[in-house]
Amino acid sequence: MRGSLRPVFPGLHGVATRLALALVVGSVVWALTRDGLGAALLLTPALVLQQHWLWQPLSYAFIEQSPMGVIFGALILWQLGGSLERSWGSRRMVLFAVGTTVLAGILTVLLAWVVPGALLLTSFSGGWVMGSALWVAYGLSFGRSQTNFWGLPVSGNVLALIGVGFVFLSGAFASFLYVVPSAIGLLLTWVYVRLGGPSDWMLRLQGWRLQRQMRSRSKRLKLVSPDRNTPRDSDRYLH
Repeated sequence: MRGSLRPVFPGLHGVATRLALALVVGSVVWALTRDGLGAALLLTPALVLQQHWLWQPLSYAFIEQSPMGVIFGALILWQLGGSLERSWGSRRMVLFAVGTTVLAGILTVLLAWVVPGALLLTSFSGGWVMGSALWVAYGLSFGRSQTNFWGLPVSGNVLALIGVGFVFLSGAFASFLYVVPSAIGLLLTWVYVRLGGPSDWMLRLQGWRLQRQMRSRSKRLKLVSPDRNTPRDSDRYLH
Protein backbone atom coordinates (compact mmCIF):
# COMPACT_ATOMS: atom_id res chain seq x y z
CA MET A 1 0.00 0.00 0.00
CA ARG A 2 2.89 2.35 0.71
CA GLY A 3 4.18 1.85 -2.79
CA SER A 4 0.81 2.73 -4.29
CA LEU A 5 1.07 6.18 -2.69
CA ARG A 6 3.95 7.31 -4.88
CA PRO A 7 3.10 10.71 -6.42
CA VAL A 8 2.86 9.69 -10.07
CA PHE A 9 0.56 11.25 -12.64
CA PRO A 10 -2.82 9.56 -12.20
CA GLY A 11 -4.18 10.01 -15.73
CA LEU A 12 -7.28 11.85 -16.87
CA HIS A 13 -10.08 9.42 -16.10
CA GLY A 14 -10.16 9.22 -12.29
CA VAL A 15 -12.40 10.94 -9.79
CA ALA A 16 -9.47 13.12 -8.71
CA THR A 17 -9.37 14.55 -12.25
CA ARG A 18 -13.05 15.44 -11.98
CA LEU A 19 -12.46 17.22 -8.68
CA ALA A 20 -9.62 19.23 -10.24
CA LEU A 21 -11.80 20.10 -13.24
CA ALA A 22 -14.66 21.13 -10.94
CA LEU A 23 -12.28 23.48 -9.12
CA VAL A 24 -11.21 25.12 -12.38
CA VAL A 25 -14.79 25.47 -13.66
CA GLY A 26 -16.12 26.76 -10.34
CA SER A 27 -13.31 29.31 -10.04
CA VAL A 28 -13.89 30.59 -13.59
CA VAL A 29 -17.63 30.90 -12.95
CA TRP A 30 -16.89 32.88 -9.79
CA ALA A 31 -14.42 35.15 -11.62
CA LEU A 32 -16.90 35.92 -14.41
CA THR A 33 -19.85 36.54 -12.07
CA ARG A 34 -18.16 37.81 -8.92
CA ASP A 35 -20.48 40.83 -8.70
CA GLY A 36 -23.60 38.67 -8.98
CA LEU A 37 -23.95 34.92 -8.79
CA GLY A 38 -20.31 34.42 -7.90
CA ALA A 39 -20.69 36.18 -4.55
CA ALA A 40 -23.34 33.63 -3.57
CA LEU A 41 -20.97 30.72 -4.22
CA LEU A 42 -18.38 31.72 -1.62
CA LEU A 43 -18.82 30.81 2.04
CA THR A 44 -20.03 33.81 4.03
CA PRO A 45 -21.24 32.78 7.51
CA ALA A 46 -23.62 35.75 7.79
CA LEU A 47 -25.42 34.76 4.59
CA VAL A 48 -25.69 31.14 5.68
CA LEU A 49 -27.10 32.08 9.08
CA GLN A 50 -29.31 35.01 8.08
CA GLN A 51 -30.29 34.32 4.47
CA HIS A 52 -30.18 30.50 4.78
CA TRP A 53 -27.90 30.05 1.78
CA LEU A 54 -27.21 26.49 2.86
CA TRP A 55 -25.43 25.48 -0.36
CA GLN A 56 -22.38 27.63 0.43
CA PRO A 57 -20.49 25.03 2.57
CA LEU A 58 -20.49 22.87 -0.58
CA SER A 59 -20.15 25.43 -3.38
CA TYR A 60 -17.16 27.21 -1.80
CA ALA A 61 -15.17 23.95 -1.96
CA PHE A 62 -14.73 24.34 -5.73
CA ILE A 63 -13.65 27.99 -5.84
CA GLU A 64 -10.26 29.70 -5.65
CA GLN A 65 -9.88 33.46 -6.03
CA SER A 66 -6.47 33.74 -7.69
CA PRO A 67 -4.92 32.19 -10.82
CA MET A 68 -2.08 30.61 -8.83
CA GLY A 69 -4.56 29.23 -6.33
CA VAL A 70 -6.56 27.63 -9.14
CA ILE A 71 -3.49 26.14 -10.85
CA PHE A 72 -1.77 24.72 -7.78
CA GLY A 73 -5.05 23.68 -6.17
CA ALA A 74 -6.05 21.73 -9.29
CA LEU A 75 -2.62 20.09 -9.48
CA ILE A 76 -2.83 18.97 -5.85
CA LEU A 77 -6.34 17.58 -6.32
CA TRP A 78 -5.25 15.77 -9.48
CA GLN A 79 -1.89 14.36 -8.39
CA LEU A 80 -2.13 13.78 -4.63
CA GLY A 81 -5.86 13.08 -4.82
CA GLY A 82 -5.14 10.56 -7.57
CA SER A 83 -2.52 8.83 -5.42
CA LEU A 84 -4.96 8.56 -2.51
CA GLU A 85 -7.64 7.38 -4.89
CA ARG A 86 -5.50 4.43 -5.94
CA SER A 87 -4.77 3.58 -2.31
CA TRP A 88 -8.15 4.26 -0.68
CA GLY A 89 -10.49 3.78 -3.60
CA SER A 90 -12.53 6.43 -5.42
CA ARG A 91 -15.48 6.48 -3.04
CA ARG A 92 -13.43 6.87 0.12
CA MET A 93 -11.18 9.56 -1.39
CA VAL A 94 -14.13 11.65 -2.62
CA LEU A 95 -16.02 11.31 0.66
CA PHE A 96 -12.92 12.41 2.55
CA ALA A 97 -12.02 15.33 0.26
CA VAL A 98 -15.51 16.78 -0.12
CA GLY A 99 -16.76 15.75 3.32
CA THR A 100 -13.80 17.31 5.15
CA THR A 101 -14.17 20.57 3.21
CA VAL A 102 -17.93 20.78 3.74
CA LEU A 103 -17.62 19.94 7.44
CA ALA A 104 -14.88 22.56 7.82
CA GLY A 105 -17.23 25.10 6.25
CA ILE A 106 -20.10 24.14 8.57
CA LEU A 107 -17.86 24.37 11.64
CA THR A 108 -16.63 27.77 10.45
CA VAL A 109 -20.23 28.99 10.27
CA LEU A 110 -20.93 27.63 13.75
CA LEU A 111 -17.78 29.28 15.09
CA ALA A 112 -18.87 32.61 13.57
CA TRP A 113 -22.27 32.18 15.24
CA VAL A 114 -20.76 31.41 18.65
CA VAL A 115 -18.05 34.10 18.41
CA PRO A 116 -19.57 36.87 16.28
CA GLY A 117 -17.22 39.41 14.77
CA ALA A 118 -15.22 39.83 11.59
CA LEU A 119 -15.46 36.09 10.92
CA LEU A 120 -19.20 36.48 10.39
CA LEU A 121 -18.78 38.81 7.40
CA THR A 122 -15.70 37.21 5.83
CA SER A 123 -16.09 35.36 2.52
CA PHE A 124 -14.08 32.16 2.07
CA SER A 125 -13.06 30.07 -0.91
CA GLY A 126 -12.44 26.39 -0.26
CA GLY A 127 -10.21 25.07 -3.03
CA TRP A 128 -7.14 25.20 -0.81
CA VAL A 129 -9.13 23.81 2.13
CA MET A 130 -9.66 20.64 0.11
CA GLY A 131 -6.14 20.73 -1.37
CA SER A 132 -4.39 21.13 1.99
CA ALA A 133 -6.50 18.34 3.50
CA LEU A 134 -5.45 15.97 0.70
CA TRP A 135 -1.82 17.12 1.01
CA VAL A 136 -1.66 16.42 4.75
CA ALA A 137 -3.59 13.15 4.44
CA TYR A 138 -1.16 12.02 1.76
CA GLY A 139 1.83 12.82 3.98
CA LEU A 140 0.34 11.19 7.07
CA SER A 141 -0.40 8.07 5.04
CA PHE A 142 3.35 7.67 4.55
CA GLY A 143 4.17 8.35 8.19
CA ARG A 144 7.89 7.84 8.74
CA SER A 145 8.40 6.26 5.32
CA GLN A 146 10.22 8.30 2.72
CA THR A 147 8.56 10.25 -0.05
CA ASN A 148 9.68 13.39 -1.86
CA PHE A 149 8.85 17.06 -2.02
CA TRP A 150 9.84 18.55 -5.39
CA GLY A 151 12.62 15.98 -5.67
CA LEU A 152 13.83 16.35 -2.07
CA PRO A 153 13.61 13.15 0.02
CA VAL A 154 11.46 13.72 3.11
CA SER A 155 9.37 11.54 5.36
CA GLY A 156 5.61 11.54 5.05
CA ASN A 157 5.25 13.31 8.39
CA VAL A 158 7.58 16.09 7.25
CA LEU A 159 5.59 16.43 4.03
CA ALA A 160 2.42 16.80 6.09
CA LEU A 161 4.11 19.50 8.20
CA ILE A 162 5.08 21.35 5.02
CA GLY A 163 1.39 21.39 4.06
CA VAL A 164 0.52 22.79 7.48
CA GLY A 165 3.30 25.35 7.04
CA PHE A 166 1.76 26.62 3.80
CA VAL A 167 -1.51 27.26 5.61
CA PHE A 168 0.32 29.05 8.43
CA LEU A 169 2.27 31.24 5.99
CA SER A 170 -0.91 32.14 4.14
CA GLY A 171 -2.40 33.38 7.39
CA ALA A 172 0.79 35.16 8.46
CA PHE A 173 1.14 37.12 5.21
CA ALA A 174 -2.57 37.92 4.81
CA SER A 175 -4.75 37.33 7.86
CA PHE A 176 -5.24 34.28 10.02
CA LEU A 177 -8.94 34.99 9.69
CA TYR A 178 -8.84 33.77 6.07
CA VAL A 179 -7.36 30.37 6.96
CA VAL A 180 -9.90 29.40 9.64
CA PRO A 181 -11.62 26.80 7.38
CA SER A 182 -8.22 25.42 6.31
CA ALA A 183 -7.08 25.09 9.93
CA ILE A 184 -10.30 23.29 10.84
CA GLY A 185 -9.91 21.07 7.77
CA LEU A 186 -6.37 20.10 8.81
CA LEU A 187 -7.58 19.18 12.30
CA LEU A 188 -10.34 17.01 10.79
CA THR A 189 -7.75 15.40 8.50
CA TRP A 190 -5.53 14.44 11.43
CA VAL A 191 -8.50 12.95 13.28
CA TYR A 192 -9.56 10.98 10.19
CA VAL A 193 -6.13 9.55 9.41
CA ARG A 194 -5.14 8.80 13.01
CA LEU A 195 -8.48 7.71 14.49
CA GLY A 196 -10.41 6.55 11.42
CA GLY A 197 -13.57 7.73 9.74
CA PRO A 198 -17.26 7.04 10.51
CA SER A 199 -17.14 3.63 8.80
CA ASP A 200 -14.18 2.59 10.97
CA TRP A 201 -16.02 3.72 14.10
CA MET A 202 -19.12 1.75 13.06
CA LEU A 203 -17.02 -1.39 12.60
CA ARG A 204 -15.49 -0.92 16.05
CA LEU A 205 -18.94 -0.40 17.55
CA GLN A 206 -20.26 -3.54 15.87
CA GLY A 207 -17.23 -5.50 17.08
CA TRP A 208 -17.78 -4.25 20.64
CA ARG A 209 -21.47 -5.20 20.51
CA LEU A 210 -20.61 -8.66 19.14
CA GLN A 211 -18.13 -9.22 21.97
CA ARG A 212 -20.76 -8.26 24.55
CA GLN A 213 -23.29 -10.64 23.00
CA MET A 214 -20.78 -13.51 23.01
CA ARG A 215 -19.88 -12.87 26.65
CA SER A 216 -23.53 -12.73 27.73
CA ARG A 217 -24.32 -15.96 25.90
CA SER A 218 -21.29 -17.74 27.32
CA LYS A 219 -22.60 -17.15 30.85
CA ARG A 220 -25.67 -19.30 30.09
CA LEU A 221 -23.64 -22.30 28.85
CA LYS A 222 -23.44 -25.34 31.13
CA LEU A 223 -20.59 -27.84 31.28
CA VAL A 224 -21.62 -31.48 30.83
CA SER A 225 -19.82 -33.71 33.32
CA PRO A 226 -17.74 -36.47 31.69
CA ASP A 227 -18.95 -39.08 34.19
CA ARG A 228 -22.56 -38.50 33.24
CA ASN A 229 -24.31 -41.77 32.32
CA THR A 230 -25.06 -40.86 28.72
CA PRO A 231 -24.46 -43.05 25.66
CA ARG A 232 -21.65 -41.85 23.40
CA ASP A 233 -23.88 -41.68 20.37
CA SER A 234 -26.46 -39.52 22.14
CA ASP A 235 -26.89 -35.95 20.91
CA ARG A 236 -28.85 -34.90 23.96
CA TYR A 237 -26.15 -32.55 25.25
CA LEU A 238 -24.72 -31.29 21.97
CA HIS A 239 -26.54 -28.01 22.43
